[in-house]
Amino acid sequence: MSKLTDVPKRILIGRALRSDRLGETLLPKRIALPVFASDPLSSVAYAPGEVLLVLSIAGVTAYHFSPWIAVAVVVLMFTVVASYRQNVHAYPSGGGDYEVANTNLGPKAGLTVASALLVDYVLTVAVSISSGIENLGSAIPFVVENKVACAIGVIVLLTLMNLRGVRESGTLFAIPTYIFVAGVFTMIVWGAFRGLVLDDTMRAPTADYVIKPEHQGLAGFALVFLLLRAFSSGCAALTGVEAISNGVPAFRKPKSKNAATTLAMMGLLAVTMFCGIIALAAATDVRMAENPATDLVHKGVPLGPGYVQNPVISQVAEAVFGKGSFLFIVLAAATALVLFLAANTAYNGFPLLGSILAQDRYLPRQLHTRGDRLAFSNGIVLLAGAAGLLVGIYGADSTRLIQLYIVGVFVSFTLSQTGMVRHWNRHLATETDQAKRRHMVRSRAINAFGAFFTGLVLVVVLLTKFTHGAWVALLGMVIFYATMTAIRKHYDRVADEIAAPEGPSDDSVRPSRIHSVVLISKIHRPTLRALAYAKLMRSDSLEALSVNVDPAETQALREEWERRGIDVPLKVLDSPYREITRPIIEYVKSLRKESPRDAVSVIIPEYVVGHWYEHLLHNQSALRLKGRLLFTPGIMVTSVPYQLQSSEAAKRRARRQQDWNAPGAVRRGPAQERPKESSEPKP
Repeated sequence: MSKLTDVPKRILIGRALRSDRLGETLLPKRIALPVFASDPLSSVAYAPGEVLLVLSIAGVTAYHFSPWIAVAVVVLMFTVVASYRQNVHAYPSGGGDYEVANTNLGPKAGLTVASALLVDYVLTVAVSISSGIENLGSAIPFVVENKVACAIGVIVLLTLMNLRGVRESGTLFAIPTYIFVAGVFTMIVWGAFRGLVLDDTMRAPTADYVIKPEHQGLAGFALVFLLLRAFSSGCAALTGVEAISNGVPAFRKPKSKNAATTLAMMGLLAVTMFCGIIALAAATDVRMAENPATDLVHKGVPLGPGYVQNPVISQVAEAVFGKGSFLFIVLAAATALVLFLAANTAYNGFPLLGSILAQDRYLPRQLHTRGDRLAFSNGIVLLAGAAGLLVGIYGADSTRLIQLYIVGVFVSFTLSQTGMVRHWNRHLATETDQAKRRHMVRSRAINAFGAFFTGLVLVVVLLTKFTHGAWVALLGMVIFYATMTAIRKHYDRVADEIAAPEGPSDDSVRPSRIHSVVLISKIHRPTLRALAYAKLMRSDSLEALSVNVDPAETQALREEWERRGIDVPLKVLDSPYREITRPIIEYVKSLRKESPRDAVSVIIPEYVVGHWYEHLLHNQSALRLKGRLLFTPGIMVTSVPYQLQSSEAAKRRARRQQDWNAPGAVRRGPAQERPKESSEPKP
């Protein structure tokens, strides 16, 4: 690679790492937590608001259900976390939901889960970054005026950081994530202290507003449906939980134990922050509405379209810390930043899952290859491209994008936990140790409860959000499923076709004879070299082949051929339509047709040039011929290169590049003191 491309690449993603340094990129728990759990941790910035928005349909009187919905979310979170702790111990290879479903429910279920997770990872990037851009835009007008370009810029930045490797990106992302967690906990503790100990009155900026309910006096089935919808919206706090089970290989040893511990830490932090914000929102009288311009009323007057509804976490922070205070600003900045970094969960989960799917031949093999920095670079770039496309289509509007969200993750939750139930059933059928059986029965109960709960949420999400955009997520899953099925069929078909038979076959039988054909246009050095090489092959028959496009040039070629006395027969093919490729193809096919057991070796002289633009001036006919001959059975194509002077210059450039080191690429030790040379002459 030339300096022109090597220097920017090294500046952007760093020096290439040797394969034996893979262990150095593995993550300790303190780094793995923000890397894999930034999505569920950051979801507390919008999940409580989603609950209150849905409840506001029935008016402020429905807010008293929010603690019970929070309890239901907590139960579901702990159930899912407990289930995934079983997953990482039972399936530590990093397949996660895909491996569980594939092993216990069959390949179709596994592929369904994989499709759902791939869609969810793409949406995680699009939603998180779009939400972060909107939060940042409230303070910087330029960002909101150009939010699509800014969102794509953030995607590019995150892509470059992840291409540098998970260890480096994890270290960069750990600091703001921990600041956000510390800020939320400080807000919860200080708010509880002010309310319970100091008996202060804390009021949110919307506390004096009145909610105009869209539907008053909901009861019976309508109320139950509303509560289920609010519960499903609150379950946005669970997005990204599965990333840890998919990323077990990225943990340091003992991998399963460290992953299970990280899961427990993530679950405990997420539910504590979620419940704390819900409780403070109730204590400070936060008011939210799906249509704040018309449904929020102050002194009998709707707030109007100019009103900007701040997130719940921002309103609570203003009530607890005071607007414009240092802690308020720190938490607001950390919240906006952590929403960007929440996309990093997908940047770690998508490439790992893509690598496993590529290994199983459901995706192109290139996704299983690690890049210069030992990250799955192709998967990272593919994720960035898909998320950037979604951001462009939906205009970086998180309100529209969030309607597509959480469908895929609950499909994977439900199928994964159903698969774990079957996993325990299979083991209980053969296990005789009573202590182990009791552990398996308890684990099966956890997984069964999780499968029921997540299945219920999935049904509610599909019923309430299908027409609002959830159908796009389902369509994406269908597209992924169909594409991966087609790729697997192709790989299987190719494997069957090229499999080596046990006994003798046509491929292992030597051809009866070899006919060598040297393609020539003029007599020059490359032609003479190709003829010399062809004579060395000791073929059964050898001939030179030319195409008569210009009669004068063809006559000159015949005369020089005879004058030089070249001892190789020259055959000239007529081409009334001035074609070169077709007459040669038809001729070699006729040789094969006359003797099907013979092999035909076509030898093509080629120029080797040193500049990209010189390729446009040479070898075009040779490239077309090789492309056509590759599809002709029994035809072997050999290129005889002739290096021009420009190729020698290219070789010297490559040698200099090999000896050249980019700034900072070599770490030099302390300068050694050079011994003084004696001035006396040597004997």
